[in-house]
Amino acid sequence: MTVAPGTFHAPPGPGSPVLAEVVRSGVVESRHRGALVVLDAEGRVEWALGEVAEPFFPRSSNKPMQAAAVLRAGLPWEGERLALAAASHVGAEIHRRLAARILADHGLDEGALACPEATPDFGAAPGPRGRLAMNCSGKHASWLAASVVNGWPVEGYLDPEHPMQRLARETIVAYSGEPETAVGVDGCGAPLSALSLTGLAGAFRAAVSAPADDPLRRVADAMRAHPEYVGGEGRLDTVLMRAVPGALAKGGAEGVQAVALPDGRAFAFKVEDGSARAGAALVARVLAVLGVDASGLPGTPVLGGGEPVGEVRAAF
Repeated sequence: MTVAPGTFHAPPGPGSPVLAEVVRSGVVESRHRGALVVLDAEGRVEWALGEVAEPFFPRSSNKPMQAAAVLRAGLPWEGERLALAAASHVGAEIHRRLAARILADHGLDEGALACPEATPDFGAAPGPRGRLAMNCSGKHASWLAASVVNGWPVEGYLDPEHPMQRLARETIVAYSGEPETAVGVDGCGAPLSALSLTGLAGAFRAAVSAPADDPLRRVADAMRAHPEYVGGEGRLDTVLMRAVPGALAKGGAEGVQAVALPDGRAFAFKVEDGSARAGAALVARVLAVLGVDASGLPGTPVLGGGEPVGEVRAAF
């Protein structure tokens, strides 16, 4: 299902609450509005700020479910390959090398990838520009591998009606518990399913609560065991999964983040203006409210003359 221009609006919308503040020299100089939902271990909404029931595009926070789809398609993966399939990586050598190996194992090379070219980013060591360095290359490589294994066409694997994409969309519906309301195009060119924040948090809760042999649980276990493949050094998802034992984290572009704790509690938020700078502060604050030690998470300083003069902080 696609959506006509002007008929679909991402929440939170006008009047949404302030989630985070940027403080410089004791003065609040900017505010980030948005919406946030927290689910208890049984999947009930424990508390929420802003609009959490309307569909929006979770961007790369959908990737664990998209990765679960390749297991449902028959790939016998675990470990690093499965973590990379759910990744938004920085294009470091370990990411490029594994994506290339996945392709080679299925008779393909970088030219089969339909994602855009990129260069290593976010502090990764310099490397060649190419599709392997694009943050979604693991997801694309996994879809190509599943297509080869099933005899599906490799050309056009991003078409929303390709068997791999239909299965990915069905998987998102199954784990979120929400019907498909809209399908857009993600930054990497892939089909992008809309969800509510409540549905997104519910899918993450399912990821850590399902039996060990469930496809989404297998993805979650791989991500938690190999967080270096999910993001990279210094990235919030990687740092969080290292700092909080058993936590599952996956962010998305435009200020989206979803997290599940090993006891089944989960939360998700969307920053209205799309900024990522509030993410770490919001995650740390929610964890603190939930009684989880988040001391291993770094703060987000505001600099003046190269020195800290303030911080980005949660406003609740």
